[in-house]
Amino acid sequence: MTILEVKHLSKSFGSQKVLDDISFSVPKGSVYGFIGKNGAGKTTTMNLALGLIKADQGDITIQGKLVQYGDTETNKLVGYLPDVPEFYPFLTAREFLKLCADISGMDAKGSKHRITELLEMVGLEDSNKRIKTYSRGMKQRLGITQALINDPVLLICDEPTSALDPVGRKQLLSVLKKVKEKTTVIFSTHILSDVESICDEVAILNNGKIVSQGTLSFLKKQLSNERWSVVFETEEEAFKMKEYLEALPLFTDINVSNHILEGSTTDTKQAMATILDTLSTHSITPVKVERKEASMEDVFLEAIK
Repeated sequence: MTILEVKHLSKSFGSQKVLDDISFSVPKGSVYGFIGKNGAGKTTTMNLALGLIKADQGDITIQGKLVQYGDTETNKLVGYLPDVPEFYPFLTAREFLKLCADISGMDAKGSKHRITELLEMVGLEDSNKRIKTYSRGMKQRLGITQALINDPVLLICDEPTSALDPVGRKQLLSVLKKVKEKTTVIFSTHILSDVESICDEVAILNNGKIVSQGTLSFLKKQLSNERWSVVFETEEEAFKMKEYLEALPLFTDINVSNHILEGSTTDTKQAMATILDTLSTHSITPVKVERKEASMEDVFLEAIK
């Protein structure tokens, strides 16, 4: 089942075209990564999905219901976590969530249970501190509870880890993994390691267009080049091996750094067999031979060429 569907979406601000006929869909029960450089149009897409701005062309549906600019019914189905959530600093987390529940029209009994459940999920159940004393990571975790208070079918996260330290990022990503058990998540970011940590599928946005999309494993398999490396005991051995491999068209982008020889190939299986055969022929014993798995950085850089 598709929770969020974007069809032929375009948006310009003056003469600048920010989104150019983009289409993608987010399946139920997934964490969907929407990635691109700063200024690629990620936040604009999120704002369109929330009905905060009007599209020039195209449609967005959430659980089959059309998103409309302004007072849209679909926002009852959505939770939203911006990159910098704002709170009343003089409240505690529980007091703030009680206010959110009241605004959402939840009954007192139901909201009390929901608030306790959410605070336990993000690890803030024992905090009686005022929000003004919270760290950035604690505020982001509280932001998720606010976004989930009405039990939405879709959680939209707009670069929520962009300003967090490594500990705060790890905590937030852990929470988002828990969230997807009940709520579908679309996760906008330019931090590629976060995408690899939690996303099931991704769409890569560049210059207003989606240039690649699919599961992480699918996108990695589409790479035209794969990486490999060989570690030697001496730099002299590495340079000798470099000379042998440079004569073969199977190997490209070969370089030596300290005792490590690495490069690219279009056929990793054949390349590894050739490397092992060459090592044996020239009686060179390596410390390690490695076939390197493609990273999201490799996928992203190739997609935006």
